[in-house]
Amino acid sequence: MRSLVIDDEELARKRVVNLLEDVPQIEVIGECSNGKEAIRKINEKKPDLVFLDINMKDLNGFEVLQKIEISPKPMVIFVTAYDNYASRAFDVDAFDFLLKPFKDQRFFKTINKVLNTSREESDRNFEQRIHDLFKIYSRESDGYNPPVRIPVKQGNKTILINPDDVLYIIASGYYAEIYTSEKKYVLRESLNNLDEMLDDNKFFRIHRSTIVNMSKVKEIVHSEYSEIDARMTDGKLLHISKSHKKEFLDKLGI
Repeated sequence: MRSLVIDDEELARKRVVNLLEDVPQIEVIGECSNGKEAIRKINEKKPDLVFLDINMKDLNGFEVLQKIEISPKPMVIFVTAYDNYASRAFDVDAFDFLLKPFKDQRFFKTINKVLNTSREESDRNFEQRIHDLFKIYSRESDGYNPPVRIPVKQGNKTILINPDDVLYIIASGYYAEIYTSEKKYVLRESLNNLDEMLDDNKFFRIHRSTIVNMSKVKEIVHSEYSEIDARMTDGKLLHISKSHKKEFLDKLGI
């Protein structure tokens, strides 16, 4: 298994490299000290495994993953210095993450998990792991606000949608349809989970099947029986349920 170690701290990179000397199944084929270099080397060297620092000075780990173009994607062990509730997920083997400063035992536990994960299983779970990571950090990290993105798998790529580009999200069976000004994305995710993930200062659930970006509401349309609809910037008219009407108008300052 060929591996790249990506971290903007030299000591952090060297520690991982040194620990991997005791893992004959993994060959270190390079190190990267920033996000741009990481993208180039991943695309060129096509590693099987990447140790990826989440917080680097030029790009964060999420942006690196968004820009890599190889297929299949490498298995990823995220490395982060941020703790709080996320550490609970690490300790129950919910994710392939290492929390700085990690102990040798924790490192080798993660390595063992990776070595026992098939390529097919890694590809299958990639999108869900990314999505869960965003949820944990957006909700739980104390004083840390990463640039949250919504991951959507499309072929051999995972598109990371900037929430600011979202107009509205509509439930469709077991899927969610995410609308931007340019196109529609379909994601196998519940509206409840997306509602929790998104910033409630910017997004509001106007109906059990609809979430809107409040900044994309163009006008309010009043109809009979005191009901209202929201016309979005793309012209779409969305109904606001009676139970959400007051809070919706309050958010608009009406």
